[in-house]
Amino acid sequence: MTRPALTSESRTRSAGPTAAIPQRTPDGPATAAPLGRADVDADRWPDVAVLPPAGAARTSVARYLVGRALDRLELTAPPAGARPAAAGPRLVLHDPDAFHRRVGRHGLIGFGESYLAGEWDSDDLAGVLTVLAGRVDELVPAPLRRLRRLWVSARPAGDRNTREGARANIQRHYDLSNDLFATFLDPTLTYSSAIFNAFPARFESLASAQHRKIDRLLNLAGVGQGTRLLEIGTGWGELALRAAARGARVTTLTLSAEQAALARERIAAAGLADRVDVQLRDYRDAEGHYDAVVSVEMIEAVGADYWPAYFTALRRALAPGGRIALQAITMGHQQMLHTAATHTFISKYVFPGGLIPSREAIAEHSAAAGLRTDADDGFGDHYAETLRLWRERFTAHRPDVTDLGFDPVFQRMWEFYLAYSEAGFRSGYLDVRQLLLTEGSPR
Repeated sequence: MTRPALTSESRTRSAGPTAAIPQRTPDGPATAAPLGRADVDADRWPDVAVLPPAGAARTSVARYLVGRALDRLELTAPPAGARPAAAGPRLVLHDPDAFHRRVGRHGLIGFGESYLAGEWDSDDLAGVLTVLAGRVDELVPAPLRRLRRLWVSARPAGDRNTREGARANIQRHYDLSNDLFATFLDPTLTYSSAIFNAFPARFESLASAQHRKIDRLLNLAGVGQGTRLLEIGTGWGELALRAAARGARVTTLTLSAEQAALARERIAAAGLADRVDVQLRDYRDAEGHYDAVVSVEMIEAVGADYWPAYFTALRRALAPGGRIALQAITMGHQQMLHTAATHTFISKYVFPGGLIPSREAIAEHSAAAGLRTDADDGFGDHYAETLRLWRERFTAHRPDVTDLGFDPVFQRMWEFYLAYSEAGFRSGYLDVRQLLLTEGSPR
């Protein structure tokens, strides 16, 4: 693996640190225009526009730890005049003082906000983040890990996924704009990991790989002619469409009004409205019994406090002899416990109230609800490829994102989110799994 390099780059622009933000050109491709803190909308991005209060001790510790980590991971630039051992992506600090100040004050949230503010950049963001993700648990010396609480804050109580809170959290992400998601998703509008036939993925369309994933889940759940299927988490309706095309009768639940409206349009256009019922309904209020239940990357939005309710709802909906097919992102159990107690960049800016479970947590809560795991298959490398393709499409369509009203800071945030997620899967820090659950005790 090639290693990114860190350099410091001096800036003379009076507005402060700058970053490259693509803008529309007459010929179509994006070109770079500078972004500085003075350009950030303080009403929309208050914690990005303004540096946190100075703390000399924290900043000094951050400067030491970050510098040490970058050196150990070969992220630092070689001495002046020296030729690097191998070409690789570069991490460029435009404003080292601001960068260390943010990291010292807010840890990984500060690291992300510093990127949003244009205080650092990389020509291979996913590459830099992959190196960091692969060694994240080793970057802080063991004696200093006990001081972790000084750098992290608890999750806001208002982000909990009560019925009201879940609706608000879903709206903050999935109701941003259907047109926004269409800029980087494939024509199926499937917002979860695909399964590719082979790598590299360029030899297969993303839409084909998404259909393979959906069909594999439907096969796992035994969906066919006459199946009564409950889907928890509609997305934009592609799974419901393919299930109905098999002859199933589908009830699909979502809390996103934007997704529900477009899903209904797509289902009607396919002539399948008589076989699919799209409901704006919380999973906790699901009614009826079904031969099969499918839920794709929904558990991550539930929150740990409500995992018992989620698995109870799955079990309650299942008819005798029925099957549940889940697709879930997972992380290591200890990492999950740390993340559950911490307000993170992703929980602050991308998925409020969300938490990625561990395999142990899924096994524990599903078993408590009376469910047995009969199959469990992981394919994290496929999610890394899916995210790479999404990120490349998003970058290519930035002018369209601008036309939709999303400002440069949002665009940096979204690219950081996609690259951050890709890095998690490439490094093995995250995985994605398909599971088959049935009624009964563990074998």
